[in-house]
Amino acid sequence: MMSEKPTPESVAETSLDSEVGEPPARELPDHPVLRSLFEDFPGVEWHLSRDQDTATVAPADFRTFAEAAKRAGFEVCVDVTAVDHHRGRRIRFDVVACLLSHTHNLRLRLLCPVGAEDPEVPSLVPVYPGTNFFEREVYDMFGISFDGHPDLTRILMPDDWDGYPLRKDFATGQVPVQFKESHKVV
Repeated sequence: MMSEKPTPESVAETSLDSEVGEPPARELPDHPVLRSLFEDFPGVEWHLSRDQDTATVAPADFRTFAEAAKRAGFEVCVDVTAVDHHRGRRIRFDVVACLLSHTHNLRLRLLCPVGAEDPEVPSLVPVYPGTNFFEREVYDMFGISFDGHPDLTRILMPDDWDGYPLRKDFATGQVPVQFKESHKVV
């Protein structure tokens, strides 16, 4: 039995159906704890990055998703930092929070994309109090503000320092060093 050769009309119908059909299914993690967490947040994207579960979360959902992750068993926020994608992407910064669940033996990395103009995300201090100093460091080095932080002040640089040293467009400059003349050994 020979298959029928497709007609131009059938090809047009097929391509039309695929354009107006349902969007591709959203990929979800295999682990049941992670799966239920991501099912509750349809706007949060999941993917593997270097074999680690990663969630890309909008700033509006950052704290809410972290609260849900804590209820799901992610007891510890190990780190909060930022990445500057200066000229590499349309959205300049990613705030990165690394969560750990001792109960489920899982790690989850949260990525929160933040624009260059007035970068701000909700603070995780109300959820994970240990993030206090991490967020202050990100503020001090990158200039990203954390809404709701109890004491968002510089932690590494002097209070009168101008700029944010870990931004890729920060001029490194040069500090002149003077050495004393060494004595000659005879």
